[in-house]
Amino acid sequence: MEMGLIATIIIGGIAGFIAGKLWRGEGFGIFLNIILGIIGAAVAGWLFDFLSIGFLAGHPWLRYLLTGIVGSLLLLVIYNKLIARK
Repeated sequence: MEMGLIATIIIGGIAGFIAGKLWRGEGFGIFLNIILGIIGAAVAGWLFDFLSIGFLAGHPWLRYLLTGIVGSLLLLVIYNKLIARK
């Protein structure tokens, strides 16, 4: 599944926002959540394609959004463990 740069940014931003809401109800702030969402969507999309893992049902944009949310949540967990230690 090849997705354009603009679609990755838009869907990644939405995915980051949603992941931030799922992660402790706020995440790490809207700006960082969106940035992590964009990166997470791109990385998870590439990784899922590489491993031939995908969400089979639904509209392609929905699949991209779900992939982005998964990637965003993973990056939020990594960010929390490595950088935002308290």
